Amino acid sequence: MARPRKCRFVGCRPNAYYFKPRGIPLFRLEEVSLHMDEVEALRLADFEGLYHEDAAQKMKISRATFGRIIDQARHKVAEALLKGKALKIETNIKEKGESHEGRICCSKG
Repeated sequence: MARPRKCRFVGCRPNAYYFKPRGIPLFRLEEVSLHMDEVEALRLADFEGLYHEDAAQKMKISRATFGRIIDQARHKVAEALLKGKALKIETNIKEKGESHEGRICCSKG
């Protein structure tokens, strides 16, 4: 039996949840889904410039798990850019409120 999935802490929400190539109707595009924990990993590593160890601590996960998440996120973004696909940010997150210091706890599934 698989281990239960841990919460991944997300420090902010993006301003937009869909990105697509210009001039092509959305219904004609294939879609790549990016989960909120993957967006957070991209934000911490690539936008904030944190080392994986520091970013993993902020998300309350192991460095190895962070490495897997950031690899998946970068692959998905590259696929969308290079193959002209729409990029959708999945918003299936659970608000945990005060028990998690007012931050978002996101779990897939």
